[in-house]
Amino acid sequence: MAPTSIRPIELADAPGVAGIYNHYIRNTATTFEEKVVSNREMERRIADQPESLPWLVVVEEGQVVGYALASNWKSRCAYANSVESSIYLHPQHTGKGWGGLLYPALLNQLFTLGYHTIIGGIALPNPASIRLHEKLGFEKVGQFREVGNKFNSWIDVGYWQLLVPTNEGVSDSFS
Repeated sequence: MAPTSIRPIELADAPGVAGIYNHYIRNTATTFEEKVVSNREMERRIADQPESLPWLVVVEEGQVVGYALASNWKSRCAYANSVESSIYLHPQHTGKGWGGLLYPALLNQLFTLGYHTIIGGIALPNPASIRLHEKLGFEKVGQFREVGNKFNSWIDVGYWQLLVPTNEGVSDSFS
């Protein structure tokens, strides 16, 4: 089923986004955050996100079922054209192709805004995330061993990178 819409995030989306994210905090090593995020904290994060770093939601029947965002890769000014991307889907809406709709929308927006490099960090193992990134043209460029510890387990993190497409029309790159 196709989503109702993919659109920029709004403050009113905070409870839905927090609910999705908190599932991953509580149950997975996908994020290294360990304390659940309140709706108020999620509202603060949404409000504090610079306009130059998009944050999109996918909505079906009025409910947020996934989101994707970009964040600064590093603080030094030489990294200004590189960002890290993240995507989270409601656990009941994974495997339905929604990531394949939402993530390309974010990537197109990032390239249109002039970003050159998109970096995806993936806590391993995570075959679904690897598949999605590689389907969209990301290439694995490195892996750090045992850099995170969650649920009393050491976790590796792999990094995938996507450079701005060199073909014509960035806006059509991931359609």
